[in-house]
Amino acid sequence: MRETVHVDLPGRAYDILIGTGLLQEAGTLIAPLLHRPRVVVVTDDTVGALHLDTLRQGLAAEGIAMAALSLPPGEATKNWTNVIKTVEWMLDEKVERRDVVVALGGGVIGDLVGFAAAILRRGVRFVQIPTSLLAQVDSSVGGKTGINTRHGKNLVGAFHQPSLVLADIEVLGTLQPRDFLAGCGEVVKYGLLGDAAFFDWLETHGPDMAAGDIAARAYAVKRSVQMKAEIVMRDETEQGDRALLNLGHTFCHALEAATGYSDRLLHGEGVAIGCALAFETSSRMGLCAQEDPSRLRAHLKAMGMKTDLKDIEGDLPDAAALLALMGQDKKVVDGQLRFIMARGIGEAFVTSDVPEGVVLDVLGDALKA
Repeated sequence: MRETVHVDLPGRAYDILIGTGLLQEAGTLIAPLLHRPRVVVVTDDTVGALHLDTLRQGLAAEGIAMAALSLPPGEATKNWTNVIKTVEWMLDEKVERRDVVVALGGGVIGDLVGFAAAILRRGVRFVQIPTSLLAQVDSSVGGKTGINTRHGKNLVGAFHQPSLVLADIEVLGTLQPRDFLAGCGEVVKYGLLGDAAFFDWLETHGPDMAAGDIAARAYAVKRSVQMKAEIVMRDETEQGDRALLNLGHTFCHALEAATGYSDRLLHGEGVAIGCALAFETSSRMGLCAQEDPSRLRAHLKAMGMKTDLKDIEGDLPDAAALLALMGQDKKVVDGQLRFIMARGIGEAFVTSDVPEGVVLDVLGDALKA
């Protein structure tokens, strides 16, 4: 089973392969990109223990040698210290501009390694092998790379498109249930922002996907990737339409900052809660029907996903403090926070015209619930 989604960017076009057995065939798939039979791979300790040997064997089958660096898992890894460590290691490994760097891991590894590749020798090519659902449907596609700083999430980075993405569906079987469900936060986002029929499909087939159905997982990844690729081809550097992909993220990034980028809240969990808050805000502004946020919450609950602020363990700051954290978001333009609101399921749009009072009320009520 194999599907290909082509991202047709002038001079930077690449394929996203979605299917099974891609790790075992990595040598065959990556070989056409190589000027010499050698790659460097960056992974994390958790993913490396599960999948690095399979990748090594897949590369060796085509005579490709591999050196690997393993970093600690988790969002806290996405920092300056680990970028420097990664870049210096690549230089120690004598990575040349015509070489290829491989990011084997979830969104954290993809973002960090992509950024390191973007700045090493002013840009070396890299291949994404995303091993989490979240990375397969979102962060591995579109060329956004970056790290977090004490000021907020993903505030330092570069647009650097991969040369190839290998989304091996079988690898998702090694995810912990919580990590898989976190990825579903990004999947449901695609239905909400622009494809009501896909949201309908998720309401019916989401539980099959969570239960391990390979075909359902492959379809969810393919449809998500198709939607992201279409938007990226229209707006690579987020001047307009690409901001739609941030549905739920303005709330999410504030919640991640409030929880210290820790395991209290995974990124995809924040996206799911953020989407629910964005739809609640849209409903209170009269933009969408009151049934829409209820329907969204019902789907999240049916999937066993985090849905509300009360699902986050521990204390959270008050509504005003959360709103202040939202002000650090990258989507601030001329000091104005841009929100992604919705006129209904599948009908998201970007606006700065959201009264602070409404957002404060939504957050306040969610904190009291």
